Amino acid sequence: MNLLVLHALRCVGSTGLTRVASFTGLAESEVESELIDLAVAGLVTHDRGFGGWSLTESGRETDAAGTKAELESAGGRPALAETFDEFLVLNPELLDLCTAWQMRSVDGVTTVNDHSDTAYDARVLGLFVDLHERAVVVIAALAAVVPRFARYEPRLTSALARARAGELACLADSMDSFHTIWAELHEDLLATLGIARWGR
Repeated sequence: MNLLVLHALRCVGSTGLTRVASFTGLAESEVESELIDLAVAGLVTHDRGFGGWSLTESGRETDAAGTKAELESAGGRPALAETFDEFLVLNPELLDLCTAWQMRSVDGVTTVNDHSDTAYDARVLGLFVDLHERAVVVIAALAAVVPRFARYEPRLTSALARARAGELACLADSMDSFHTIWAELHEDLLATLGIARWGR
């Protein structure tokens, strides 16, 4: 049984195969097989109408126990908590950048950014690049404690590269955007440390 698939649902919520595959790095066929096994074990459930998978209460408890054991076996809680504080310094900056990417203030009037001002977009993209460079350092520190955190760096790097190549939705407006992946990382840290979402 692949507990990473279970953990994916803990971090992303109810979702389909594609997003779980992106989170875990597994093929969709492998993800589907694992989810079926987890469903048989009573840890996940499938909504035929929605087409998505979600955790049962038992699944949530199993994931919480697994992430706690993973962290304790590595003896890394103090180091991870310290690095989480470094992540929290970057988090509001990321949220501000996403707002700047989606909205613009012109002559005191805030409007949706239609991306017609390439100079403005280039400035915001440059700030994303700067944030990413600092985030890579934080992610490396997280991965030194819990190796599975390493998978966030190439995903964020890819999203940023795609945005810089012209796929503008890859910054903050798609399910595989920089912002979405960042939110998954945030949720993963909260889940791993056992911190309630409203607590930080």
